Amino acid sequence: MTAAPLPPSLYAETARPAPATPPLDGDRRASVCVIGGGFTGLSTALHLAEQGVDVVLVERNTPGWGASGRNGGQVNPGLKWDPDRVEADFGPDLGTRMVAMAWDAPNVVFNLVARHQITCEASQSGTLRAAFQANNVTEIAAAYEQGARRGMPVEQLDRAALRTATGTERYLTALLDRRGGHVNPLGYARGLAQAAQQAGAAIHGGTPAERIYRDGADWKVVTPSGTITAERLVLGTNGYTDDLWPQLRRSVVPVFSGIAATEPLPDAVARDILPLRSAVYELGSITTYYRLDRDNRLLMGGRCRQREIAAPGEVQWMIDYAQRLWPQIKPFKWTHGWSGQLAVTPDHYPHVHEPAPGVLVCVAYNGRGVAMASTMGAQLARRTLGGDIDMPVTGLKEIPFHALWKTAVSARVLYGRIRDYLHV
Repeated sequence: MTAAPLPPSLYAETARPAPATPPLDGDRRASVCVIGGGFTGLSTALHLAEQGVDVVLVERNTPGWGASGRNGGQVNPGLKWDPDRVEADFGPDLGTRMVAMAWDAPNVVFNLVARHQITCEASQSGTLRAAFQANNVTEIAAAYEQGARRGMPVEQLDRAALRTATGTERYLTALLDRRGGHVNPLGYARGLAQAAQQAGAAIHGGTPAERIYRDGADWKVVTPSGTITAERLVLGTNGYTDDLWPQLRRSVVPVFSGIAATEPLPDAVARDILPLRSAVYELGSITTYYRLDRDNRLLMGGRCRQREIAAPGEVQWMIDYAQRLWPQIKPFKWTHGWSGQLAVTPDHYPHVHEPAPGVLVCVAYNGRGVAMASTMGAQLARRTLGGDIDMPVTGLKEIPFHALWKTAVSARVLYGRIRDYLHV
């Protein structure tokens, strides 16, 4: 099978070249078969291979083809919920370990980049979590207090400091976490793939897993060009999960997130917009996020139409919003627009499952996939080898009325945009 062409995006034009990942050719045996060539699968394969495990990864298209290579590139610390809530939900032992792991996740990314010399425009310049509604100010203050109490490198910025940091009067307060930052995500995915190969992993693009079945003590993964026999399986298909494993597709909601990018901005304009060059995401009814890349392009992202897009005009609301934040960018062209499909869960936590002996699944990072999927790869490798992990392992549970997800998400996005617009 031939892999689908990489969808057009700024990353597709600027990322480092892809390593060769030819389709599987014939049958083979491995200790572990990883299904899915996004951050989850690539990090898992890399961490297993580094420990001498014979691991094969299969990907329907090419590594980073899905949302891993099309997201906003933000490397954000933490989970959806603040530390106190995580510890309340999961108890003082597991909850504390989850907080330590998730808020340190950006360091995992930047350490991997440094250790494997991955060329991906990596910048650990911090993450700004910004509030423009009065009812979110207390949320930022609480997040700061909880982080400071745990010794995290966080600061709370007031309105004046934010005007300097973001070039706009929009925000009332923000939390700056210096562990965060950003990368070219497609370049990062390709770098992980190359690092995994160099460590001994076999990676096959253009190789969809069509069927899985048990064969005695082993698992068989059937593809169009051969069958893999493995002792253990890891599934990391996230927003592109199909019906390969029963119930899994209906346990998450796939959601498209879109991005628009400008042409390179003059240095003076870039300095006025984001002098810290931090990644920014807003607290709002619908999350909007943005950053500057290496070449001073402004990348604006957020929820979009629930389908693939291929031009900036298809996310015109993002462009209009950016021009309200910074009128000085109106003369500059928006050159790219694209989207990718991530996965969310009703409880907004990533889900780890062991639906059968020797099978491990991890999906749904709820918009925090660059950092969390990277660190979960190390966790999944550890679990595969019999160790404990810092996340709960739960049973698969289908979402009621899953067939209505696209209509529901579209309605929720429209409602959220209207609410946020009224606060401009």
